[in-house]
Amino acid sequence: MSIEIDPDDDTMCCASCGKAKVDNIKLMRCTACYLVRYCSVICQKSHRSQHKRACKKRAAELRDELLFRQPESTHLGDCPICMLPLSLDPNSMTSCCSKVICKGCDLANEKQKMEESQSQILCPFCRHPVPPTDEGIDLNTMKRIEANDPVAMRHVGTRCYHEGDYDSAFEYFTKASGLGEADAHYQLTFPRQPPF
Repeated sequence: MSIEIDPDDDTMCCASCGKAKVDNIKLMRCTACYLVRYCSVICQKSHRSQHKRACKKRAAELRDELLFRQPESTHLGDCPICMLPLSLDPNSMTSCCSKVICKGCDLANEKQKMEESQSQILCPFCRHPVPPTDEGIDLNTMKRIEANDPVAMRHVGTRCYHEGDYDSAFEYFTKASGLGEADAHYQLTFPRQPPF
């Protein structure tokens, strides 16, 4: 257990001798539990026997809190609709606006379509009609690529890679990684042609 100077706290006093903070006395905080303050190392040592049990308990609580805290987000970011972290499983990408949305928002959109008997599927993010054919989806994706959308570039690059067009895939991945797309940068680590 060590102590650190706490310049901000005006309300605390030394846990051992009771001296309040004044201009010439700087209170130092216990760095293990952050619960008590001391005016000197001598006061800290004299109070140690009384403080030891509570200090260890609080230090364990702080350590567990830090250890078991859920991350605020994944490396994939958050769903732009519900603002929940995207899952590590493949998520849906819309062709009209290239937003990657979570499966829950995609399912809610499908459910709304069925309940309202809509003839056309609408994009859950921008509410534009989703083209019914693959050609229309490809046209939307190419429009997004012309607008320098790195997500669309990575998506087309992945499709080219799986179709065996490794040179085009490499070009799309290079452009997308240059625009900050982390997954495209990761895809560049693979060889241009898979080993036979």
